[in-house]
Amino acid sequence: MDNDGPHYVQYHSSKESKYLAAIRQLISNDLSEPYSIYVYRYFLYQWGDLCFLALDQQENMLGVVISKLEPHRGGPLRGYIAMLAVKKEHRGKGIATKLVRMALDIMIERDAEEIALETEVTNTAAMKLYERLGFLRSKRLHRYYLNGNSAYRFVLFIKESAFTSRLGYDDEVETEDNDENQPELPPSA
Repeated sequence: MDNDGPHYVQYHSSKESKYLAAIRQLISNDLSEPYSIYVYRYFLYQWGDLCFLALDQQENMLGVVISKLEPHRGGPLRGYIAMLAVKKEHRGKGIATKLVRMALDIMIERDAEEIALETEVTNTAAMKLYERLGFLRSKRLHRYYLNGNSAYRFVLFIKESAFTSRLGYDDEVETEDNDENQPELPPSA
């Protein structure tokens, strides 16, 4: 770490009084959705260890990523990047990439099968970032945000099982030993 560059810390609930106001301010300046204090607490109380901060040498917040990890509809363990913001004057320095990679690494370490997120269709910088990290556009969500903008859902498939289950493939492969439900064939002539 150079002395002028940011340092990165994992969020911890013991630091809420120090960081929460700055997190809210940065995200409200950057993202179009107005989030209440309860939304932040929902993520930070349950998955605070999946959230990372970029701070300057004076401990001022430069960037933040807020994430979660839980089973998705009874299926794969899905990570979710809920919010990512970097102060405008610090963009283009790799801060967002580092924050996202830190969140991805810990979710993968905890056996995430896939990781998803949404971003506005007008946010080309974010879309390029996620595509560089291997995310694929999954679908377009029309008028997804309160401001009326549409979003793209992006998914990063970590395990092949998450990808193939999306395609409708079954993991079970029939073998010759598994023929109890097969129709009886007539003898060959």
